[in-house]
Amino acid sequence: MKIAHVALWTRNLDAQAAFWQRYFDGKPNEKYLSKNRPGFASYFITLAEGPTIELMTLPALPDAPEDREFCGWAHIALNVGDKQAVDALCAKAREEGILKSGPRMTGDGYYEAVILDPDGNLIELVAG
Repeated sequence: MKIAHVALWTRNLDAQAAFWQRYFDGKPNEKYLSKNRPGFASYFITLAEGPTIELMTLPALPDAPEDREFCGWAHIALNVGDKQAVDALCAKAREEGILKSGPRMTGDGYYEAVILDPDGNLIELVAG
């Protein structure tokens, strides 16, 4: 069994699609505009490995809590290969002002960092 896709609500569909292309070389499909649900649009972003990311939008989505700790998914972790890849993505994220926490070795032995997507969702970059 494996995860087929992970879905993410966003207020700015095109910014999210560009983010996934820029940081993870994601390949978007053609934008889907629902004929049955007014305002609903989505992209499926295909990654080289791992699940597909479904980006979805609707008008007037509510905010997530500021502390980002609530019942639901906390973050997504992407294995980007090695420490050099984590460092390179962190440098890019620092330049764009979206680096949440820089590279470090965790207590459980992972080399990781955390960046923010355009909606402020947490994405862990993991080596290995």
